[in-house]
Amino acid sequence: MKTLLIVYYSKTGGSAAMARSAAQAAQDEPDVRVILRHAGESGPEDMLAADGYLFICPENLAAIAGGMKLFLDECYYPVLGRIQGRPYAAMICAGSDGKNAMQQLERIATGWRLRKVADTQIVCTHAQTPEQILKTKTIGEADLMKCRETGKALATGLALGVF
Repeated sequence: MKTLLIVYYSKTGGSAAMARSAAQAAQDEPDVRVILRHAGESGPEDMLAADGYLFICPENLAAIAGGMKLFLDECYYPVLGRIQGRPYAAMICAGSDGKNAMQQLERIATGWRLRKVADTQIVCTHAQTPEQILKTKTIGEADLMKCRETGKALATGLALGVF
């Protein structure tokens, strides 16, 4: 049985909703064990035990949110050279753009020599004021459907040995 690790960081709920949607769809694949973990509760041992990854986080100040960055920092060297070739996908919850966080996350994955198997999904919440940015996020059904599609595709690909 293959293992899909979904690691997320969320402060206002947007990334958490995206992660739950992806995990729910991935769990429909009977030959894949899906592990959904908050970045603060995950570490190198989880990365080493998984066959594929889905990373989900918000963009804060044009960068990966600090909680996800800490997870990636703490995992980077302990797993370097030990997970190359494994598949991954990523999702970013952004107020307007998300591209810088996407580039950061993809550069880290490239350093690990992970194999990107889906385009990074950016969900834009259009939060621009301090009040909107700090408010609990609600992700629209169309975006949650894309999250489910990505989770399902990763799980199916792992189960079939496509990646």
